[in-house]
Amino acid sequence: MAHASQHGNSVSSRTSGSGYLFGIPLGDLGWFTSLLMSFALGFAAFFAATFFAIFGVLIYNTATHHAVDFALTYKRVGIPVGVLVLLAALAYLGTLWVRRQLRKS
Repeated sequence: MAHASQHGNSVSSRTSGSGYLFGIPLGDLGWFTSLLMSFALGFAAFFAATFFAIFGVLIYNTATHHAVDFALTYKRVGIPVGVLVLLAALAYLGTLWVRRQLRKS
């Protein structure tokens, strides 16, 4: 009977090091893929933040009998969150790409 330590249940350093996020090799992406992934994350964050802000305003309007304009959810929540996530993703994935390019040369 083999013990758990003999089966190699430990996390590999290859999937938990720099440039990996939950086992996804983000450090191996090209410049176009990094750009595409950054914009995809920005759009996803925009839509998620807007979705939750709409429900927040809906609950607020219902509970307080106010009439807050739903357009504010896009302007004051969705766009800032989307832009912040886009910039953070561009900075992170761009840094990984530049490091890889410098390591190659």
